[in-house]
Amino acid sequence: MKMSFVLTFRSAKGRWIANPSQPCSKASIGLFVPASPPLDPEKVKELQRFITLSKRLLVMTGAGISTESGIPDYRSEKVGLYARTDRRPIQHGDFVRSAPIRQRYWARNFVGWPQFSSHQPNPAHWALSTWEKLGKLYWLVTQNVDALHTKAGSRRLTELHGCMHRVLCLDCGEQTPRGVLQERFQVLNPTWSAEAHGLAPDGDVFLSEEQVRSFQVPTCVQCGGRLKPDVIFFGDTVNPDKVDFVHKRVKEADSLLVVGSSLQVYSGYRFILTAWEKKLPIAILNIGPTRSDDLACLKLNSRCGELLPLIDPR
Repeated sequence: MKMSFVLTFRSAKGRWIANPSQPCSKASIGLFVPASPPLDPEKVKELQRFITLSKRLLVMTGAGISTESGIPDYRSEKVGLYARTDRRPIQHGDFVRSAPIRQRYWARNFVGWPQFSSHQPNPAHWALSTWEKLGKLYWLVTQNVDALHTKAGSRRLTELHGCMHRVLCLDCGEQTPRGVLQERFQVLNPTWSAEAHGLAPDGDVFLSEEQVRSFQVPTCVQCGGRLKPDVIFFGDTVNPDKVDFVHKRVKEADSLLVVGSSLQVYSGYRFILTAWEKKLPIAILNIGPTRSDDLACLKLNSRCGELLPLIDPR
């Protein structure tokens, strides 16, 4: 199944315009959410009991919580990026070593950014933010880079893999907002235009090599160095200090809830192992099997945005 929208970028009188051929609708958002069975009232009661008994709840979220906001994931059966295309995410080593690969990445990201950055939290994000405000959620760890938890107001939050809304200089470490870089792209590429098909979980879109060739990429304003999104690309590792911080939060918790993650990536899975070793009760809300189903006392195959708002956190 192919993506159902096209993004066209063109420069008109010095102003960049994005023209989506199809507006984002509930129907198009549904393309990215795997099929799931109807809510089981008994399972809802079990999750309610799990949350009620939790006093220091740690929640870990993955791409499955954001599919209902219109952001596709990689691994979902039939609807994930791997199932729909032969595209694969960029590798850290390739990005660092190759200027042409950085040029291609930033051209595609430039086109995809307006749509990616406009996505909004869905009821699952808002529910977790409410749990935090009411004192139920002790800490939130997300594997996502879309900033939707922050947009929903979550503050007791660790973005395990970073955030696409920040840009990092690989040479001096300077951080800048992604929106500022978008403006610099526009200044450097006043006549560049492109038509892109599809959107990836990290805001990447698909462009031809011919479209990419003339795209100009700025360097760091501080040192002239290479710019990279402040996220963990495939093949890179999470900062050890951040890993230690999350391990401490897990050890301080009395229960762990996984929301929207298959836990196939070790960077998140290791914290489930820590919780298991500490004998914490583990519940998993995810459509489809996960790497830790055998470690969970409760597994639910439901939409995150459908189930979480039904839970009373008090």
